[in-house]
Amino acid sequence: MSNPTLQAVIVGAGPAGIRAAQTLAAHGVRPVLLDEAARGGGQIYRRPPAHFQRPASALYGTEAARATAVHAALDGIADQIDYHPDSLVWNAQGGFLDVLHCTTQTTRSVPYRQLIVASGAADRVLPVPGWTLPGVYSLGGAQVALKFQGCTIGSRVVLMGTGPLLYLVAYQYARAGTTVAAVLDTARLADQVAAVPAMLTQPAVFAKGVYYVGWLRAHGVPIHTGVRPVRVLGDERVDGVVWSDGTREHTLACDAVGLGYALRSETQLADLLGCRFAWAPLQRAHLPERDGAGRTSVAGVYLAGDGAGIMGADAAEWAGERAALALLADQGGSVDTARAQELEDKLTRLARFREGLERAFPFPTDWAAQAPDELVVCRCENVTAGQLRATVRETGADEMNRLKALTRVGMGRCQGRSCGVAAAEILAHATGKPVELVGRLRGQAPIKPIPIHLQAASQHTGAAA
Repeated sequence: MSNPTLQAVIVGAGPAGIRAAQTLAAHGVRPVLLDEAARGGGQIYRRPPAHFQRPASALYGTEAARATAVHAALDGIADQIDYHPDSLVWNAQGGFLDVLHCTTQTTRSVPYRQLIVASGAADRVLPVPGWTLPGVYSLGGAQVALKFQGCTIGSRVVLMGTGPLLYLVAYQYARAGTTVAAVLDTARLADQVAAVPAMLTQPAVFAKGVYYVGWLRAHGVPIHTGVRPVRVLGDERVDGVVWSDGTREHTLACDAVGLGYALRSETQLADLLGCRFAWAPLQRAHLPERDGAGRTSVAGVYLAGDGAGIMGADAAEWAGERAALALLADQGGSVDTARAQELEDKLTRLARFREGLERAFPFPTDWAAQAPDELVVCRCENVTAGQLRATVRETGADEMNRLKALTRVGMGRCQGRSCGVAAAEILAHATGKPVELVGRLRGQAPIKPIPIHLQAASQHTGAAA
């Protein structure tokens, strides 16, 4: 497709970004593909270093075929795209992306006219007393250790929180030979049973989840539902957890903890690009608005994958292809409209399944009411729940960015990724407002840490990637 106005850039080489790049390449467009990781695949299909010898079946389990297919798709278009791994996009403005090359620690500006953002997702974390101890990881972090470094976070591990990732990580760890001391799920069994009709709209995916749970039980891994994490025990590092079943507290010895409450979309780049946001009740988050094809409120900017809303790896592949077709059509290209509609129909059908997952693994909306004042919410700036509550009482702060300015919550290295959800829940509870009315932390450049001298020296040169 010869079009002088086309200057397509894709951010993120996970399932969405790879399928978007593949679709553009198939239509004669040579996109720039930027990815923070050293090798493409995203978090879900994170690819280990080339010298890593474990087979795909050991790394990805039942998803090995899908992971291998995604990796092969990227490898197959290597000579048709400009692929830049180890490249962190840390700012966006004026038609340019500021990019840090992670290995050389140098920065450059990459111009674009059309942009597909496939920024993916991160763990949604709710703190528990003791979560700052060495040996506490997010569920995603625990999974990355296994898939990328080929190691586990401990020899006797407790996994707690809720969401399908909880059981997947438990299954992967147990299959790897690690002792999973317990799976502690805040969702009730009744929630999961009630969600079965909706989840049966994707029977193959549902069957995999049932298999994971059945395998864990068959291999003696204790699974407790309807629990409340109380605290992580330890002085120098983790040596146990305390949890409540609603009647009494239980203590369990372990040397590592994986913690998480499903996933949250990485939306900071969409924010810097000026995309309009709206509250998404199902995901309990403010998300950038987009149409069924991935078009945002900003002309030429498209969203695909979990960075636009948590839908899973299959949906990310479909959404990446659909966003690329929308980009091509918007530039006057000829695309297969039947295929475009098929992709949108698939995404619509999958939304029903996602509703079932949220019903099966609900967010613990009572968390803030039970969080003690001494609980560290923002570990970067050492801000406690009590400090947040006191600030609300003393100043009347009732909006997240105001609370951030007064307490420094969300101002550290994580830029609110780890503490933002929890801080919003504390603020909503303290003010008596619904959480959707306390706002969201606005994205600020750099959206991830970079060397300060590079930020100071950065300027848009207009140079191509």
